[in-house]
Amino acid sequence: MEKTYYPKAQEITQEWILVDANDQYLGRLATQIARLLLGKHKPNYTPGVEMGDCVVVVNAERIRVTGKKMTEKIYYRHSNYPSGLKAISLRDLLAKHPERVIRYAVWGMLPHNRLGRRLIKNLKVYAGPDHPHQAQKPKPLAKGA
Repeated sequence: MEKTYYPKAQEITQEWILVDANDQYLGRLATQIARLLLGKHKPNYTPGVEMGDCVVVVNAERIRVTGKKMTEKIYYRHSNYPSGLKAISLRDLLAKHPERVIRYAVWGMLPHNRLGRRLIKNLKVYAGPDHPHQAQKPKPLAKGA
């Protein structure tokens, strides 16, 4: 009888990966980041287990999109009060909070449960080229990966 492999907590190692979003397309970058957060790039990937790495994204303000998404893509939120619907376009959100654009795109590709809420905490996004995670020695993500 074959046994199913289930990784133990001490067998899981988290690395730090540095991703440069300069001139990268939003959707393609978000799928790479979600894959790294989930741990699907590791040979011992197990669904439902937090095996992913910590991802640091820099230059979020220099992200690219195709087509008319800059003006036509709208992000909505609601305050739970009557007539509390707020809307902001991608262009305005990039101007005010560029790190939120990548966070929202990656969150849409993660599971919407306890695991996804734990995984999104391993994503650190910064608008410019500087980040405070030099002590963790993040490895740069290869362009083809």
